[in-house]
Amino acid sequence: MYDFEPKNFPTSPGVYLMKGGKGKILYVGKAKNLRARLGSYFRGETGHTVKTAALVGRIEAVDVLLTASEKEALLLESSLIKKHRPRYNVVLKDDKNYILFKLDKRSDFPRLAFTRRVERDGATYFGPFTSAAAARTTWKELGRVFPLRKCGDRTLHNRVRPCLYYFIGQCLAPCVLPVEPQEYMTLVRRVEAFLTGRSAEILRAVQKEMEEAAERLAFEQAAKLRDLLKAMRRTVEGQATVLTRLVDMDVVNMAATEHGVGLCVLFVRQGRLLDRKTFFFPGVEAAEADAVAVTALVQFYRPGSFIAPRVVVPATLAPVAIGASGPPDPVRPGEAGRPDPTGETDARGGDPGASDVGGGEGQREGASPGEAAEDAAAYGVGGESGGAGQSPEAADAAGAVMGEGSEEGGGDGQALAEILAERRGAGVRLGPPRGREERQLLEMAAVNARRAAEEAAKAAEGDILPSLARKFGLPALSRIEAVDVSHLGGKGVRVGMVVFEDGTPQKSDYRAYAFPELEGTSDDYLALATFAAKRAASGPPWPDLLLIDGGKGQLEAVSRSLTEAGVAGAFALASIAKGERRSQNEMDDVIYVPGRKNPLSLRSGSPELLFLQRVRDTVHDFSIGRQRRARNTASLQSTVLELPGVGPKTARLLWEAFGSVTAMRAAGAGEIMAKTGLGPRRAAAVAAALAALAD
Repeated sequence: MYDFEPKNFPTSPGVYLMKGGKGKILYVGKAKNLRARLGSYFRGETGHTVKTAALVGRIEAVDVLLTASEKEALLLESSLIKKHRPRYNVVLKDDKNYILFKLDKRSDFPRLAFTRRVERDGATYFGPFTSAAAARTTWKELGRVFPLRKCGDRTLHNRVRPCLYYFIGQCLAPCVLPVEPQEYMTLVRRVEAFLTGRSAEILRAVQKEMEEAAERLAFEQAAKLRDLLKAMRRTVEGQATVLTRLVDMDVVNMAATEHGVGLCVLFVRQGRLLDRKTFFFPGVEAAEADAVAVTALVQFYRPGSFIAPRVVVPATLAPVAIGASGPPDPVRPGEAGRPDPTGETDARGGDPGASDVGGGEGQREGASPGEAAEDAAAYGVGGESGGAGQSPEAADAAGAVMGEGSEEGGGDGQALAEILAERRGAGVRLGPPRGREERQLLEMAAVNARRAAEEAAKAAEGDILPSLARKFGLPALSRIEAVDVSHLGGKGVRVGMVVFEDGTPQKSDYRAYAFPELEGTSDDYLALATFAAKRAASGPPWPDLLLIDGGKGQLEAVSRSLTEAGVAGAFALASIAKGERRSQNEMDDVIYVPGRKNPLSLRSGSPELLFLQRVRDTVHDFSIGRQRRARNTASLQSTVLELPGVGPKTARLLWEAFGSVTAMRAAGAGEIMAKTGLGPRRAAAVAAALAALAD
């Protein structure tokens, strides 16, 4: 075990890196007091979780990086976790921003476009959608109801005739046809109101406009408005109203199970539940849930992503007080100095009554005195939520289990709120629920987090394999082999094979096959058939299932080759490929098996399909990696390697030192000797050979 000396570490805030053998980073943590935090690991106490005890037993060195504040420590911790991906840290696998709708009303004819980044450009953003397919489905439905242009600005100004969307009634074709700007902006306002939850207002306006058209005997216009009204009502029926106020907020909650901690984020936009996102962190215990949530949220709310003006969290994550961070939002007339009955503090450090974009609500409108008191009590009047009143020592002991807790109540919550405010560029209110509706949403998030944890744990425990065996009609499913072909324009053909035993990768059984005779063919079918013949010749142990990355053609090529090799029926075959789910208007992975025309019945997003996708991704990465390695090795057989007196070792030294032939030619004998370690005579000979090559 590491010999910890407290005097070697400062009492200032910062980040610590725990390292194991060969300097490998095992864990990255943050602390307001590095000496106190690190001391909690090595006091010999028995309060460690199983995961922490395993970590402590492997520590051989500890490095620290000092920061000016706890907020900077939290940001640095997140950056280092993403860079090094330590084994004992929480690392979100989903590293992209989510889909948003963008409506730029500064254009003459605005359109509803997709984006993954929020910019301060005056446009209006709606979302986020965790599923790109769901966002596109919503976009299509809106396009049927509101015929805005679909093309980009360049296409708009260069088109000479209407596109297909015009002829199917989903675009007014402002690119080539005379469209009244006022009429078009009416559509834009309806789209904006519809997406911001004011659908009832739009429905009433369209109803009134339809009735007025009918009174004027403009029956054709009235019929169009009637169809528009029906389409909007069908769309509204699919939206779930969860708040009586038109506010934007995210609701975050965790659930600890015996297998780990689940986390759920609910996206509420204008009082309607838009979407959700869940995560599961295996091996994390209940005592670590708050710390893990803070670390995960810093990674989840990336710069450029959409951040709601209010984030509802459990009381244990709420900040006690938030310092100034980010520019203040404008205050609506009559609201300056308005007291907040909940005692909530926002991330700007200003008046809590100041308006946030899409938020800024204080006491609920129409709330009875009893409900108002209940709201205030639920939030904690006087800022006593989030662990206030707890001594620093007690908070540190409770939060230092994995080094991610807070030395003072709400310390992590305060740093998190400041980070979110900076990334949003405006105030962010971070706090526990206020009132019955928000408490119900927080409970809903907890239920979804628990379900995500249980489903992920069930899949991880191997319960998925019996279910997959039933899907494939097999008595059992233990060993799975997966195969994929990789090449670059027919060069460097490699067929990679990975093996999973009882749901776990067996890297010692991974194989990469090279077929020089196939160079230049670019024929994946032939490569797979050649692999199948070679696999048949190698003999047992046979897999229970051979999964092929490809479609029906690849599956047939392997099946035919195995039959010719005399091992047909020795194991089951299947292929995984992209296929269109026409009922959902989206692309998803489908599974093909021999003798069956249609794909295997596996629900999109089911644990079984997710597991097969994981196996496919593993073999895909492995085969590409081996193909790149082969290509890099072949690149050494270059012009430099052909120079007199330059062998593979010298060529590698030259490439590592200079990186290009141009840089090698520009270097003299002295520089070559200094950077490669070659002797004077050898360096002079290499420099002369390179000079001759330049000529």
